[in-house]
Amino acid sequence: MAFLKKFVLFLPIIITIFLFGILVSYLLSDRDANKPPSALLNKNIPNFSTVNLFDENKKLFKKDIEDKVTLINFFASWCIPCKQEHPLLEDLQKKFPNLIIVGFNHKDSKKDAIKFLEENGNPYTFIGIDDGSIGLEFGVFGLPETFMTDKNGKIIFKHIGPLDKKTIKTNILPYLNL
Repeated sequence: MAFLKKFVLFLPIIITIFLFGILVSYLLSDRDANKPPSALLNKNIPNFSTVNLFDENKKLFKKDIEDKVTLINFFASWCIPCKQEHPLLEDLQKKFPNLIIVGFNHKDSKKDAIKFLEENGNPYTFIGIDDGSIGLEFGVFGLPETFMTDKNGKIIFKHIGPLDKKTIKTNILPYLNL
């Protein structure tokens, strides 16, 4: 009986220590805020169609890229982090000219996007106009966001925020055996 009273007395302390241990292990785990879990990882690219920013007679459909390694980048001219990562996208395009980089001008004016690309260079193989509906299909909730697809049309990588050299080296370059 005395044992039971002591157990009941110490049970909340034991539970608290256990929960604290779980919290600490979660906080110390190897997580990257720019690489959150995504429901789209290892899934097929969502269906989409878009017109080209520079020529609305040119269109891009899912079927045009689903059998190619493709980098998909959502950006806007007003997005400061997009401007920060832009030179890295240009470097990738120069080093890997066969890499398809699709840019989606996300919720931005056509005029501002064209001006941005004229001033900063254009690393994109194709630039689509996104009124927000394509971003919604991809689960975009901030800019920039970048996705990588394999030759089977599956999303193999997602990055939230501006790309950096380490992220490119670790998560993108290994797939570029073009």
